[in-house]
Amino acid sequence: MSKSSFFAVEYSFSVRHYKLERQDLKILITGTAGRIGRSIYIRLMQNYSVIGIDRTPCSTADLVGDIRDIELLNKGLKGVDVIVHTAALHAPHVDLLPDNEFKSVNVDATELLMREGIRRGIKQFVFTSTTALYGKASTPEGIAGWVDENMTPQPKTIYHRSKIDAEELLQQMSKESGVPVTVIQMSRCFPESADLMAVYRLNRGIDARDVATAHLCAIEKQMTGFKRYIISGATPFKKKCCHNLFYDAASTIQEVAPNLAREFDTRGWVLPLSIDRVYDSSAAQKELDWHPKHGYESVLRMLDDEIPEVLPVIKTANQSFNQDVRNEGVSKLRHSLIKKKNLK
Repeated sequence: MSKSSFFAVEYSFSVRHYKLERQDLKILITGTAGRIGRSIYIRLMQNYSVIGIDRTPCSTADLVGDIRDIELLNKGLKGVDVIVHTAALHAPHVDLLPDNEFKSVNVDATELLMREGIRRGIKQFVFTSTTALYGKASTPEGIAGWVDENMTPQPKTIYHRSKIDAEELLQQMSKESGVPVTVIQMSRCFPESADLMAVYRLNRGIDARDVATAHLCAIEKQMTGFKRYIISGATPFKKKCCHNLFYDAASTIQEVAPNLAREFDTRGWVLPLSIDRVYDSSAAQKELDWHPKHGYESVLRMLDDEIPEVLPVIKTANQSFNQDVRNEGVSKLRHSLIKKKNLK
């Protein structure tokens, strides 16, 4: 019998029948010094009692230390009803740290946290994951990929693999213990050039505030079993747009998001030639009753208000961005056209 199944008999009945009371709920959040963890902490503290853990001292880290430290976890888990696990190594760490460190932090520490939470009687576990784990599957040849929770991942890096392994581990532990697990697969969410961020809000980007709200909705919906949701901005695109998005993204944007196209024209920016994927967050919107509020309009407002969540578009950066987008789009187009020609 696995360690997680050992606790199943004791806790499965209470988990199935629990009801969270807002005034009494206590939530442990990991990774609260990071942008996403901090946003989740600030959003949840408005409604619940929260405790944050991070290795970096800050105003949202109530406990400072490594989540692999069992003594620290035991201290943080006292009286906790829900765990929100955000702490992780990310894509920028791939070339800086060995693969076994990704396994240790992203997989083994997740197992430890879930196991200790089960032992202490938690009622729910919310795991912050990433849409990046779909890897190569999200960008098929000759068409923009339409990415939803049914897509089978094709990971490119140890980061992707470690997040997949952690999700699969949590799914098994949830099944054995009866503790509900909700996975939040968030899309691209970090400061970038405003023109890039604005376009991404249509197909593969999300605001940190909307990510935080998604975690709140996951907690308040009290989902049973194991659930997985993509969290990305509300897209104006439909699945039938995928061919045109790949071959003529600019025209498609002008058609379905004319206000954004006008903003680009007014600001002297250039729309991308090709879009390679769209993240579909409709399941989260429907089942979690979650609704993203911060689209491309929010990006432009933050830029104009000089808020550092958005990087300004300087001439050389804008040219570089659009050249990169054009080069990538042209390269994909050429590859697809050559392949089609060879097949004839």
